[in-house]
Amino acid sequence: MAHGYVDLNQLWQRLGEAVAAHAEPLPTPLLVVDLDAFDANAADLARRAGGTPVRVASKSLRVPALIERALRKPGFAGVLAYSLREALWMHEAGISNDIVVAYPTVDRGGLAELVASPSAASAITLMVDDVAHLDMVDSVRSSKAVPVRLAIEVDAGLRLGRQHVGPKRSPLYDGPSVTALAKVIERRSGFRLVGVMTYEGQVAGVPDDVPGQRARSMVVRRLKQASVSQLMARRHEVAEALAPYGPLEFWNAGGSGSIETSAADPVVTEVAAGSGLLVPGLFDHYQSFQARPAAYFGLPVTRKPTPEMVTVHGGGLVASGPVGDDRAPIPWAPPGLHLTGLEGAGEMQTPLTGHQAALLAIGDLVWFRHAKSGELFEHGTTAHLVRGNRIKDSVPTYRGAGLAF
Repeated sequence: MAHGYVDLNQLWQRLGEAVAAHAEPLPTPLLVVDLDAFDANAADLARRAGGTPVRVASKSLRVPALIERALRKPGFAGVLAYSLREALWMHEAGISNDIVVAYPTVDRGGLAELVASPSAASAITLMVDDVAHLDMVDSVRSSKAVPVRLAIEVDAGLRLGRQHVGPKRSPLYDGPSVTALAKVIERRSGFRLVGVMTYEGQVAGVPDDVPGQRARSMVVRRLKQASVSQLMARRHEVAEALAPYGPLEFWNAGGSGSIETSAADPVVTEVAAGSGLLVPGLFDHYQSFQARPAAYFGLPVTRKPTPEMVTVHGGGLVASGPVGDDRAPIPWAPPGLHLTGLEGAGEMQTPLTGHQAALLAIGDLVWFRHAKSGELFEHGTTAHLVRGNRIKDSVPTYRGAGLAF
């Protein structure tokens, strides 16, 4: 989708009309999701997966209605949750009966709930990469009558000699290290090994076609190619090593930026995606897919310090990760607005410069994009679902449902 001045001005007008047509004044920050873009992104993710099921990464949405919307789309199946408490709530709410927790947990209270519920234990799979994770489960139960489903996470980073490129996640890397844990799981009652996860964040989560960064983008693409090649061989090795421990139900891999290469690996049975449904700022510049932003937050102009500058109320919704300009929110519509170097995006106010600032009046809305998907919805209780120039529904975020995971 084009991001030219005409397109962004049309977006500004369309979202403004949707807000103006609403029956009641809406508080800010005003969180909106463009359903047309969301649905188109879902179809594109399924197309890129080429028949491999797509598991919905809930951390990239954090709005129950959007998670359910994605699960209803062809090609999507199951949820990749980011905490055990979230998975327990999701199961109880009836959102899914196939939930994999993407990170190991040491939440003793949550584990106690899990082992006390045969229904939850049959629907939720825990992630492990250390015997200590098994010990934590056993520490909260007096009976092993309810088996706990487990998946082993295998490090999917690129190894170049002593260098490691990629997220620092699992300590398990090769066949021997993975089978050492699989042996322990097999020998201990009350556990079932059902899956494996290999998340290649250095492929899925790093832009590789950034304007003005041709040399760097070329290096990133080469590292991605090397990573995909190395990981395909290593997945095959680990799969062979695990074969004596029985058939697995799933092998999860990938993310929104690496769906094609992950799905092409015959070992992989499912891919994960979430950011690709909303396309935040960090996902603008990929060769593998077309950026189609679907989530925005609106802030009102409350001051005009100079005729060529406006100040909006709030705006300091900075993304997690390494500190840098790419973690700041992006003034998006109307086009041509910029954060200032001295103040940036502030908690209470955000000054904006640019030629469009002179045309804005106090009370006008400026629409921003968050740098990371999902984190936006921690900053509000309601997400307004827009189609065309009308708000079709207003639904609670996790925060709006009284949830903080």
